[in-house]
Amino acid sequence: MELLLKKCKSCGATVKVLKDCNCNGCGIVCCDEPMEVITPNSVDAAAEKHVPVYEIKDGKIYVTVNHVMEEEHYIEWISMVSDKKECTKYFKPGEEAKTHFKYIPGSTIYAYCNKHELWKKDVE
Repeated sequence: MELLLKKCKSCGATVKVLKDCNCNGCGIVCCDEPMEVITPNSVDAAAEKHVPVYEIKDGKIYVTVNHVMEEEHYIEWISMVSDKKECTKYFKPGEEAKTHFKYIPGSTIYAYCNKHELWKKDVE
């Protein structure tokens, strides 16, 4: 299962879409404009680090995003998504962007930066 987020380019509102509309000319609207799909990045070329890294140990997957956690720039959440399950951990500025989940082979880890949006890493 792929995580689908949409964002309003006017006000910045972000929504997670459980099932998207396939009608012609239809969709989620905010500020009188269609919301745009946020495409996850997977290559970290920025000075800050965004791509989640993980380690598997004792049936768990330990996830870290090596990123600043300042009031104006931080990782808001980390999610692990598989075909049947989604787990999310939310963060506040000043906290470390690290968590753990039950290891599910073939899942995908997502991290959301309040400035640089969505990043992902596939789990082997």
